[in-house]
Amino acid sequence: MSEIQKLNFDIKLRNHIWFWGSYFTLNFLRWGAYFNDYDYSFKSNLIEFSLHIPLVYFNLFILVRRYVLKQQYIKYTIALLISLFAVYLLKTALTYYIISENIWPEANREYHPFDINHILAVCIGELYVLAMASSVYLTLTWLRERERNRALRENQFKIKLKYLENQIQPHFFFNTLNNLYALSLESSDKVPDVIIKLSNLMEYVLYDVKGTKLVPLIKEIDYIQNYIEIEKLRFENVEVTINLESNIEDIKVPPLIFISLVENAFKHGGLNNKNLKIKINCKIIDNKMLHFEILNNFVISQKNNPKGGIGLINTKKRLKLIYKNNFSLEYKTKLNYYIISLQIPIHNED
Repeated sequence: MSEIQKLNFDIKLRNHIWFWGSYFTLNFLRWGAYFNDYDYSFKSNLIEFSLHIPLVYFNLFILVRRYVLKQQYIKYTIALLISLFAVYLLKTALTYYIISENIWPEANREYHPFDINHILAVCIGELYVLAMASSVYLTLTWLRERERNRALRENQFKIKLKYLENQIQPHFFFNTLNNLYALSLESSDKVPDVIIKLSNLMEYVLYDVKGTKLVPLIKEIDYIQNYIEIEKLRFENVEVTINLESNIEDIKVPPLIFISLVENAFKHGGLNNKNLKIKINCKIIDNKMLHFEILNNFVISQKNNPKGGIGLINTKKRLKLIYKNNFSLEYKTKLNYYIISLQIPIHNED
């Protein structure tokens, strides 16, 4: 249930005091100048506001909550009319005994209690104050609720994005540890090199990009190159080419956004493939979009499905969260090459 539905007294007390104090002062000066009688205006407004304020909060926190929110409009109307009549009796009695026996001096003629014109004038005045004050309160409450919802959506976005990032990292390190285990079984002298490079990768993931929305693209490229070096230790015949066709010194990207694409190239391209070839192209288009493309050859077989797994799925979800629909991620095969093309908006250092 929203805060507007609860109608909690959650606006700070000083704001209520400021509102009623300002309203009282303006009314006092307005009618004092109009009748050239500030003493009468002060007394009259003091009586009226001592009735306005309880009626407004009684309407908001009792009548509206009990009847309007439950769609019991007839009961609400009856209760409001009874409340207005009670206010009329109190205002008339207080005016008569405290200010003047003429209960409505503003009318330029003498009125008696329960005169229909006087009843209508008092009730309409109360309804005016009721509508204005309630509108201000509900508008402020709605604005606060909107801000709460925005903060909640942003927090949910961060949690979901963090969840996807955490899925990507263990997925990558699990694959790398498998590679290390395979080499250790062979008593390979490559194991120390793999451990050092893996340590560098873990340092980047655990420290350099932790809690960071954007990182320099050049660091992501370095990260990818370190990953490729590890994979080259596992694959005997692999050829990787990286083409940077634009100046990327000042470009920033979400951390670890490309690694799943590279993993996919090794994972599916390396199956039954004695001569794995991977090509990575990176360029800026019209100074607006970053185009990242990766191609790998693969051996066509029933077991080799180059569509990718959880890494690509999570990458697409992350892109959707970060860029909404302002990105492009396409997969296609051409002859025996699998091609992934990604386009995202660029972020500059400044």
